[in-house]
Amino acid sequence: MVHILSEKNSIINQYIYELRHKDIQKDRLRFRLNIERLGELMAFEISKTMDYAPKKVETPLGEATVSLPVGNLVVGSVLRAGIPFHQGILRIFDHAGNAFFSAYRKHHKDGSFEIKMGYATCPELENAVLILADPMLATGASAAKVLNFLETEGMPKKIHLATIITSRYGIDYMRREFPQVEIWTGVIDEELTAKSYIVPGLGDAGDLMFGPKIQE
Repeated sequence: MVHILSEKNSIINQYIYELRHKDIQKDRLRFRLNIERLGELMAFEISKTMDYAPKKVETPLGEATVSLPVGNLVVGSVLRAGIPFHQGILRIFDHAGNAFFSAYRKHHKDGSFEIKMGYATCPELENAVLILADPMLATGASAAKVLNFLETEGMPKKIHLATIITSRYGIDYMRREFPQVEIWTGVIDEELTAKSYIVPGLGDAGDLMFGPKIQE
């Protein structure tokens, strides 16, 4: 299942506009803030699909019953671009466990690249719901690298892949290779460049958040 949050008009469109805008995105603080905001809003939408159970609460004047989310929730992110997105999601699910995966593009002299997993840490995922945060889903290779790793370590019972800008190719790839994953995205773009950047996209999200890096 794929949820495209910009299909219905909301403030989400404003934040995506500012992320894409070639002048506004130069403000790194605002760029990171908009990523965090989208994490909060996406977490709220995901929360509507979770399991709930009633719980009584004592108020100063009596007793009320409130439906609360149940189960083990883990928020995971693909470093480094996933950090502000992760923080936004965690601001809503403040009791969640946390996981981090450093799946990154290792570039070769001929212009090609492969996805390397340099670091991974996560709590027990058995019977857990995992929200995997990766703001840009281009080819889907980074998310796939993480999911392949989890297949060897123990898959959670439910996976939500949270993204902001996704390519049509990435969506099709994930639906084909990991049909059990529920995908949440702000918007889907139709094109990829020869170097696998999303068009129109917004550029390199990690660089826009934290500054340029030395290519490996």
